[in-house]
Amino acid sequence: MKSSLVLILCISSAIVIHASPCRQKRFPKGIVCVCTEEYCDTLENVDPKETDDIVLVSTSLGGLRFEVTHSKLQSRNRFIKNSSKYGINIIVPQVLSNQGSAENFLRFLTISSDITVNRNNTYQTNLGFGGAFTGTVSHIVDMLPKSLQNHIYKAYFSKTEGIGYNMMRIPIGGSDFDLAPWAYNELPTHDTNLSNFQKLDDRDLKRISQLNDLKIASANDNIKYIGAAWSPPPWMKTNNDWTGFGALRSEYYATWAQYHLKYLELMAEKGINFWAFSTGNEPLNGIIGWVFVHFMSLGWTAGTQGQWVGDHLGPLLRNSPFRNVKLLGGDDQRYVMPVWYEEMQGAHSEAIKYLDGFAVHWYWDNIAPPSLLDKTHRLFPDKFILNTESCLGDKPLTVHGPILGSWERAEQYARSYIEDLTHWVGGWVDWNIVLDETGGPNYVNNTVEAPVIVNTTSKNEFYKQPIFYIIGHFSRFIVEDSIRIDVRSSHNSVQTVGYQRPDNSIAVVIFNRSSLKADIKLRDGSINIKLSLPPRSIHTLVYF
Repeated sequence: MKSSLVLILCISSAIVIHASPCRQKRFPKGIVCVCTEEYCDTLENVDPKETDDIVLVSTSLGGLRFEVTHSKLQSRNRFIKNSSKYGINIIVPQVLSNQGSAENFLRFLTISSDITVNRNNTYQTNLGFGGAFTGTVSHIVDMLPKSLQNHIYKAYFSKTEGIGYNMMRIPIGGSDFDLAPWAYNELPTHDTNLSNFQKLDDRDLKRISQLNDLKIASANDNIKYIGAAWSPPPWMKTNNDWTGFGALRSEYYATWAQYHLKYLELMAEKGINFWAFSTGNEPLNGIIGWVFVHFMSLGWTAGTQGQWVGDHLGPLLRNSPFRNVKLLGGDDQRYVMPVWYEEMQGAHSEAIKYLDGFAVHWYWDNIAPPSLLDKTHRLFPDKFILNTESCLGDKPLTVHGPILGSWERAEQYARSYIEDLTHWVGGWVDWNIVLDETGGPNYVNNTVEAPVIVNTTSKNEFYKQPIFYIIGHFSRFIVEDSIRIDVRSSHNSVQTVGYQRPDNSIAVVIFNRSSLKADIKLRDGSINIKLSLPPRSIHTLVYF
């Protein structure tokens, strides 16, 4: 019978292992971790080595960043004694010690939550986590010294030192995060043979060189590349423009499908083999979003896209050397689900057959309930759902661009990741992996937030935002092919999600969004674990 571990505020009950800790820098809104050419914090020693090992990784408003605590399952209700002066009590920062009396009083209040784990109830398989390598990312990375580039690559994609990304979204041609709009075969116009699309653009060649460096620096050669096109060359569109109200001319349906296959072919020749690509980024931008969206877009209705997929893209892909590349439908907001796919199917009976999964963006989740994800899964249970884009600072009446050190923005990610993952989403691909201090640059001044902000003035440092650490609590521990299991919290302020990993270990993410400390009792069969967690903090617990 497996025994209990009690981790509480008391004499040392565990060992805290420090790898390369965060070098903190405080800004008006909070703390960032600073990386330079010579130094960058890492996330190491986070896997249980034996079946009685337990690992707790903690990040908090108070300043913890991937604090790693190791302990062992021992006999019931006994503490583990060791010679270290460190114990789990170090994860409770005195975040309110210099505040007013009311806030100081909150330090002594505690909420309680029972977390139950049921390994017998299983749900979706995890595909992975990642970010986007846009033209803007390529531009920023290119201006940095190699050693700093390598720190960025390792921070994201290393499975032993970083947060273990295994997915990357790459625009096919240009996107809104580029220095200018662009596509292949802009000239000659009305060229159905794509005669000028015989080699890769220099911008893609530079990106491929950077991706090769990334694979070496991160020691990760198992990255799932996901392509998405924002717009074809304007001559294929009804409005003959990069943006605005415009759709694909019907006479170019076959050409636009060939365009995608040509891109896959040229990238494969350079060693970049795509795992998936989508039917196009945010198709409603060219139908209803053009009023406020002024970057590259291509408008589709669900019906016209169903016809294009069913008659052209689907058959062409499945009868090509790239037949095993996955095709993602939608690539738009949650509010279109599942109606978009029902209408695609209604327009062409074969359209949905060609789709492997559905891509969803997170930007309007506040007006679209997660029940839409559940309904989509019920209607199309053989299709996976993948979140393929997210960032903050994009909305009216919000701060556009980065807020350095913002814990509030990080908490939005924590809530959304848990919500998506507990409603059948099989992974999450964030937007730009790096941006500059303004949240750009790009040709429409569309500045937003990113998990890593580069100091492009000095070009000798970058800042890991709290968002980076929130993401890492999911991406590093919920590894590819993990299976979600039933994990539930009895308190609304304690949110959680759990997975059984391929090695049969369990990873449970616990987010205490309350301003009070949280006493946690986790029960997994005969295993009982007690934790005392600081206010507004996130933790990942890993055990067998």
